[in-house]
Amino acid sequence: MPIEVQDTFGFALHQAQTGKKHEHAKPLQGFGSAGVLEVVETTLNGTYRAVYTVKLRYAVYVLHCFQKKSKQGIGTPKPELDIIRTRLKAAQAHAEGASNDRD
Repeated sequence: MPIEVQDTFGFALHQAQTGKKHEHAKPLQGFGSAGVLEVVETTLNGTYRAVYTVKLRYAVYVLHCFQKKSKQGIGTPKPELDIIRTRLKAAQAHAEGASNDRD
């Protein structure tokens, strides 16, 4: 992943950790009110996406970072969405456990 993309994603995640929202962050379609956001960065080498959630207590969970390789449309490919859904469930379970530990 190009360094400029890493910088953008790192800054977006820093903003999320401090309760702010990166100017290019937007809700990822298909996740309702789960608080799943994506940041998209395009370079000469391609388009990259970072997907994270901010609705879980105590932490920002990075669910997936990837280079979009699909030549059709701008949507997120199904295999990538499947990874995100699986990781979101794991993050929710982890956050619930962390919440119980802190209560």
